Amino acid sequence: MGGGTEHLTVRREGATLVLTLNRPEAKNALSLPMLVGLYDGWLAADADDEIRSVVLTGAGGDFCAGMDLKALAGDRGMGGDQYRERMKADPDLHWKAMLRHHRPRKPVVAAVEGYCVAGGTEILQGTDIRVAGQSATFGLFEARRGLFPIGGSTVRLPRQIPRTHALEMLLTGRPYPAAEAERIGLVGHVVPDGTALDKALAIAGQINACGPLAVEAIKASVYETAEMTETEGLAAELKRGWPIFDTADAKEGARAFAEKRDPLYRRA
Repeated sequence: MGGGTEHLTVRREGATLVLTLNRPEAKNALSLPMLVGLYDGWLAADADDEIRSVVLTGAGGDFCAGMDLKALAGDRGMGGDQYRERMKADPDLHWKAMLRHHRPRKPVVAAVEGYCVAGGTEILQGTDIRVAGQSATFGLFEARRGLFPIGGSTVRLPRQIPRTHALEMLLTGRPYPAAEAERIGLVGHVVPDGTALDKALAIAGQINACGPLAVEAIKASVYETAEMTETEGLAAELKRGWPIFDTADAKEGARAFAEKRDPLYRRA
């Protein structure tokens, strides 16, 4: 699959779209070409029915070191006029790229090696499943620099991990090693260095083997019911869930089980 920009590469691995933050000389710090490429990648994944999952990773042994403050201050490394024009046309684009104001329909698995800090940790919070190499480092350093983690962390992080851990991460601005990130629930898997992408692709492969309509409905239900009361959430779940039972894919899943074979799902 084509697409991408000089700071964001796009490729297909079967039914998985792999988006790679590709600015290794700057630890994949965010730039305009990267943000535009990311947003276009999310849209491309959702528009292609052959894509069933997305893996987000970084090149050169790091995930993302956040916004490149030096480049931003000097307007270096921020990309050409075409990217500035995209940002002017959609002032919300950078938040959509960082998954603050956009949620892809397809599951997103993060494969983290090295630094995943500041804006990198904020993007991570918009992903669904997270894998980290054992030497990965996480953290929200904004408070140490007199800044505010405005990418959504004061809202999302306390909803994703216990509040005491969220507040410690937000208020101390200290780095968190992968083992601690796993212990507090920020990531789901810690694997040997250099194997995070392989693990993420394996998880994506398991997702791809499931019914795509069911997967998308399940993901949507989890997020849309998160702030509902239990009664409201259960009612909303029925609205999402019952239509899935009437699909051809649901019938194919049952038939394949009875016939002891792999199902052939057709998004129908």
